[in-house]
Amino acid sequence: MESRYNPAEIEAHWQKTWAKQSIDQTPTESDKPKFYALSMFPYPSGNLHMGHVRNYTITDVIARVKRMQGYRVLHPMGWDAFGLPAENAAIERGIHPAKWTYSNIDQMRSQLQQLGLSYDWNKEVATCSPDYYKWTQWIFLQFLQAGLAYQKEAAVNWDPIDQTVLANEQVDSEGRSWRSGAIVERKLLKQWFFKITEYAEELLNDLDKLTGWPERVKLMQANWIGKSVGAYLEFPIVGMDEKIAVFTTRPDTVYGVTYVVLAPEHPLTPNVTASEQKAAVESFIKEVSNQSELERTAEDKPKRGIPTGGKAINPFTGEEVPIWIADYVLYEYGTGAVMGVPAHDARDFKFAKEKQLPIQVVIYPPVAGGTPTPQEQELKEAYTEPGIMINSGSFDGMNSTEGKQAIIEYAEKQGYGKARIQYRLRDWLISRQRYWGAPIPVIHCPNCGIVPVPEADLPVVLPENVEFSGRGASPLAKLEDWINVPCPTCGTPGKRETDTMDTFIDSSWYFLRYPDAKNEQQVFDSAKTNDWMPVDQYVGGIEHAILHLLYSRFFTKVLRDRNLIDFDEPFSRLLTQGMVQGKTYKNRRTGKYVIPTQVADPANPVDPETGDTLEVVYEKMSKSKYNGVAPGDVIGKYGADTARMFILFKAPPEKDLEWDDADVEGQFRFLNRVWRLVTEFASRESSVVSSQAQLTKDEKDLRRAIHSAIKAVTEDLEGEYQFNTAVSELMKLSNAITDATCKYSPVYVEGINTLVIMLSPFAPHIAEELWQRIGNSESVHKQPWPQCDESALVVDEITLVIQINGKTRGTIQAPASLDKDGLEKYARESEPAQRNLEGKTVKKAIVVPGKLVNFVVG
Repeated sequence: MESRYNPAEIEAHWQKTWAKQSIDQTPTESDKPKFYALSMFPYPSGNLHMGHVRNYTITDVIARVKRMQGYRVLHPMGWDAFGLPAENAAIERGIHPAKWTYSNIDQMRSQLQQLGLSYDWNKEVATCSPDYYKWTQWIFLQFLQAGLAYQKEAAVNWDPIDQTVLANEQVDSEGRSWRSGAIVERKLLKQWFFKITEYAEELLNDLDKLTGWPERVKLMQANWIGKSVGAYLEFPIVGMDEKIAVFTTRPDTVYGVTYVVLAPEHPLTPNVTASEQKAAVESFIKEVSNQSELERTAEDKPKRGIPTGGKAINPFTGEEVPIWIADYVLYEYGTGAVMGVPAHDARDFKFAKEKQLPIQVVIYPPVAGGTPTPQEQELKEAYTEPGIMINSGSFDGMNSTEGKQAIIEYAEKQGYGKARIQYRLRDWLISRQRYWGAPIPVIHCPNCGIVPVPEADLPVVLPENVEFSGRGASPLAKLEDWINVPCPTCGTPGKRETDTMDTFIDSSWYFLRYPDAKNEQQVFDSAKTNDWMPVDQYVGGIEHAILHLLYSRFFTKVLRDRNLIDFDEPFSRLLTQGMVQGKTYKNRRTGKYVIPTQVADPANPVDPETGDTLEVVYEKMSKSKYNGVAPGDVIGKYGADTARMFILFKAPPEKDLEWDDADVEGQFRFLNRVWRLVTEFASRESSVVSSQAQLTKDEKDLRRAIHSAIKAVTEDLEGEYQFNTAVSELMKLSNAITDATCKYSPVYVEGINTLVIMLSPFAPHIAEELWQRIGNSESVHKQPWPQCDESALVVDEITLVIQINGKTRGTIQAPASLDKDGLEKYARESEPAQRNLEGKTVKKAIVVPGKLVNFVVG
């Protein structure tokens, strides 16, 4: 190979060699401690972007360092391959989703291989492959057996043109379908759910075990689960036997209830509606049914509602209060009804003001010197803080915080209600009316009801002969010969379930499959998965903080309770890497982005169409902002090692990273310097001179630089993973070796070896090439990580500055062991001091240990 640094040639050569040698294969013996390093697997869109490169490079460095530190490492990669984009591609391109997906996988795999990532490709999984989704279906049946999977009618977002259910995220702020543009309807449909609410308390409490997770991710999960402690209270309906149930976290305000609100879709709504209100109520319900949940609950939207004409009784006061329906109350949340306490709830206050409903104050701010005597005054806003209870019968004068418990106890005695804990978390709607997903493995029988597909018949394979029009029901619902099957229990003609599973299900257990990815007999061998799990370091974007991570934790707990695994949490440590941002030219006035090549003068950017001055900002890379950088372009120009080094050096992993071509160039120059330094050393003919018993000062200084670097880089790769400062330490070490004069000393050899070994996790190809050039045959990636020799860090001599009246007159080398008196004596006897003090009187000497001696003379 040639003498100049040629990344393209080196990288291609070593990638082939490593693959031949199976250097990254997962060890099977278990005599070493384990380390499971995992990046969140990608959706195979066909192209890697810089966010992927950052995520995978971070995890790769961790995996490589752990191998060198003596761990057996599992570092796998796979594909989150089901989902709507493939179905859309099938519609747009007239190509089968499977064909599109697998060609994207091939393309992205080769892009990953170009980065020199140390994956064990024998562990690869693709969630759309029957040998994977067979086990996704098997897990579904485990949930079904455990009573955690069920089908019920639910209000869903329905696209009337495409005839399909949409997730909330697929409805825009105007309530239109993201694909057809139709106004979305709310429709009751039979849907499959997983009972995640059964695990709400454990999912919340076990966040405390996750000491290796960012606090903000744990807080996001806690808020999503949304535990509320309060009371379940029942309000009798006038003229009926039924009662309206509400949940409240403020039972202390119950004497202030002046109205009750039902969700428009609440089953009691038609029953409580008076005949004269019937038409108005029906029209309001129809209007609300066209709104998405997001619209109905948006904080900035006015709350709309109308009276039903019905009345309920506040059991605590015996007073009749009107029953309303309003858009902000959702039937799926809580009990589907709320009690209106306008004096002490901001939303109720606003609603009561608009609708001219009575406002009854029952909590007053605490006043010094006893119980307040409130003047009749109009509240300007709701009082929502704790205080003293008034207008509350026998509870008057009580502190409202204690009043909560007292009211609950009273309600339980009187039969008005009871204490209750409620969660914001709702059961997980998992069915999708789409083709490209794992079929739900059940058969509907007219006699037996829902019958699971027998395990021996798994997988229920997705049929290939389907048409994609993007219109109407799921393609599966049109395949009569696939749908019509005999019931496995009684043989009666039955029908297959035509819904497929939410793709979040595929990604909720993939990390359990990697330790035993090729097992055809079972979901995984529990012994193998228990051995490798939990994942020691998980790396992925903050956008997965709630759903993916929460669902994965839920799956882990369910499979533990099914005795398949013996741990509670899937991911010990979590790193959420920051975004990669690109330089973006934006016209503030028009809101449009401008292509960088159209900006004539980047120093004074103007819009070529309008002449407006452009704003230059860093924003997340995306096609629509014209600010993306293709990984292939960077690798083509500088090589994968430079791309990796830049990504790691530019910012700490959890912070956003601003892409800068000059900094990429800087890392390329650094690797070229290392290349010259090591190849010059390798080409020298003269042999190393064996060191004297005593190291020279230059040898000691170089050895100190080597071991300081080992200590600093090792510390940077523990705990918080400060790769940016680790790369800086490698640069410092490279400079120290370059500047050293002891080129033929064993210490210099130690420096070269250490630099190449510690560079190898960051820039694996150049390190391997240089390692071989300095005469090694075994891979650099199989070398043990260097250990710091603390004794090399000890300084035995210091440079002492000699000052006269604060002005430096020279420097001397002094023993590091001297105390203040010793340093003063040593300094007085030195040549610079003798020369400058001759004939002068020293008034005092100021000694700064380790630094200087300043003689003050008259």
